[in-house]
Amino acid sequence: MKRMSLLGLTVLLLAATGTAAAGDRGDRIDQRLDRKGDRIEHRLDLRGDRIERRFDRSARWADQHGRPHAANRLERRGDRIDARLDHRGERAEAHWDRRGDRIDRRLDRRG
Repeated sequence: MKRMSLLGLTVLLLAATGTAAAGDRGDRIDQRLDRKGDRIEHRLDLRGDRIERRFDRSARWADQHGRPHAANRLERRGDRIDARLDHRGERAEAHWDRRGDRIDRRLDRRG
């Protein structure tokens, strides 16, 4: 009888440890995917800023050489591209956040 209760207690402890490990695993996966989304957003943000600076330089050159209409057009185009890349980065970050949360919830339910 004593052996049976010890065996049952051991099985119970192993099961409890396994569920905690599954929850921890879900948290780690969620954090890793969050970081991936942050990296993607940051990379696209930097790319958009770089493109916008290049268009701003071109706009300044056009303005200095007597082409104000072209300067305005170039500046607006750079702003549009930067905004589009920022939005794309935010969407990618949200996607990876949702995916990480979904995996975390699934592993929490399983454990």
